[in-house]
Order: sequence, then structure tokens, then C-alpha cells
Amino acid sequence: MKLTDNVLRSFRVAKVFRENSDKINCFDFSPNGETVISSSDDDSIVLYDCQEGKPKRTLYSKKYGVDLIRYTHAANTVVYSSNKIDDTIRYLSLHDNKYIRYFPGHTKRVVALSMSPVDDTFISGSLDKTIRLWDLRSPNCQGLMHLQGKPVCSFDPEGLIFAAGVNSEMVKLYDLRSFDKGPFATFKMQYDRTCEWTGLKFSNDGKLILISTNGSFIRLIDAFKGAVLHTFGGYNNSKAVTLEASFTPDSQFIMIGSEDGKIHVWNGESGMKVAVLDGKHTGPITCLQFNPKFMTFASACSNMAFWLPTIDD
Repeated sequence: MKLTDNVLRSFRVAKVFRENSDKINCFDFSPNGETVISSSDDDSIVLYDCQEGKPKRTLYSKKYGVDLIRYTHAANTVVYSSNKIDDTIRYLSLHDNKYIRYFPGHTKRVVALSMSPVDDTFISGSLDKTIRLWDLRSPNCQGLMHLQGKPVCSFDPEGLIFAAGVNSEMVKLYDLRSFDKGPFATFKMQYDRTCEWTGLKFSNDGKLILISTNGSFIRLIDAFKGAVLHTFGGYNNSKAVTLEASFTPDSQFIMIGSEDGKIHVWNGESGMKVAVLDGKHTGPITCLQFNPKFMTFASACSNMAFWLPTIDD
């Protein structure tokens, strides 16, 4: 089944889970699409089975809190950042709920975490104005970059380069093997003082970069030339909430939630809005991602919703 405008318009909430007492700050699908794991401001980690459509287990990180949870390549391990006490990144085995390793180094809150799609490398960006490069097998930082401001960062789908959005006005591209030589490309955007950048993602085909903000617009740029292809707006975000924007796995559509519980979807090529879906969320939709393998997506406020199409075009 192929994603089309009509199929996207037909998506409806199939299941709602109320496992959390505070907002879900992040979730991540496993690479095989079979599970999704969430982190919440209530200090819990909830693992859901996407095929059976139910929560499988809940773990807690009461002491350190939990944010920016990411699967590694082993299906039963995750890395996540703390939102209490310290700014160490933790590597957790879900199997026995034990920490495998700690990654200390950042001196302020970690605001970006991206796992390499191909190996055990990951990068983190922090309010201490650095990006650090790590390897899951070692607690020592493998590389450090000092920047001019708050960074958002992400690997490309091949895991060969990463992009850093700096100071909400520049995108810098680095070659992973020689990032200490500085960026091989820098794209300067028009600075908008009404909001700041909160995230950056590559499309699966590697051709596009999506920049999310805490304002009421997101930007789609050409990953090779840095030209702004589209600016998408018309959704509600009056309280400067960090709303996650995502590509569909085929790189064709871009979606974002809003503070009124609706999801807006655009065609990346034409720039046209193709759907506004009502998720009936009780708060702002802070997290939104399409399943990498199955025709379903998830959205979250303090509740988690699984969506399914109601037609098969």
C-alpha cells in the first residue's frame, strides 16, 4: 500500500493509551517497526507493541528523569538523556533494566540526540553549546565541537554525515570521518527572532532537511544546496511549545502536531497542505512519528495515540 493524499486524509486514531501522568517528551520506533518506546516527564519509560497495539512494560528513571529516548541497533537497548540531577547520557538494557554505560561530559541539558543509522556511533547536542560524538562501546567522548549557540543535530540516512543547526540561523554539514576539520557546507537562513529551532531531521532519501521550531512554522530545505524549498505554517503554537515534525518514510509528506490536538500534513514537493487530522489530544502534540515499516503513525501529548488508515486507496 502506497501513501497518497487520500490515504493520509483517511487516517484515524485506532487506539489511545493513557499510561502517563505527565507529557510524553519523546518516543522512538524500533528499526523493524514492531515496537515504540516513549520517555515522559513523569520519569517513566513505556514500551509498546505496535502489532498487538498494547503497552508491554513500564520502567522508571526516577532519580535522573528521562528524555530524548532512542533505540540503539540492538532491539532491547536504548540511550537517553537526563532531565534531572545531571547531564549524563545513559545506555540502558531493557531486558534486565540495568545501565550498560554512562556518557558524562555535557555540562548543561542535552537537547539533541541522534543515533547513527549504520553503527554504534551517536551524537548529542547540549545547551553548553557543544556537540559530542560518542561510541556505545566507550564512555569517553570520541569528538567534541564548540559552537556559537544552542545546537540541534542529526545523522543523515547513510550515517556518513551529520547536520548541525546552530543558533537558529545556520545549518552546518560535517563529514563524520573528518568533522574536526570543520563543516564542508554551511547554509545561512534568515534569522527569525520570534522563535528558535528545536529539531532537525533528514528525509529517508537524504535529499531534504526538515527544521522544526517552537514557533508556528517549520522549514523544508534542500540538503545539498541549502535552499529553503517550503515554509509550512497555519497550525497553532502560541505558547512556544516544542512540537516534533516528521517525514513520512517515503520522504513525500511532512507532518506536525499542534497545541490544539490536530495534525497538519503537507506534500513536500508541492508545498500544499493535504490533510488536517483531529487526534483529540488533551494537550499539545509534542511527539509525532511515522512507523518506519508499517502503515501507521503515533502521536503523543500525555496520552499516546496509534493511527491507522481507513481506506486502502
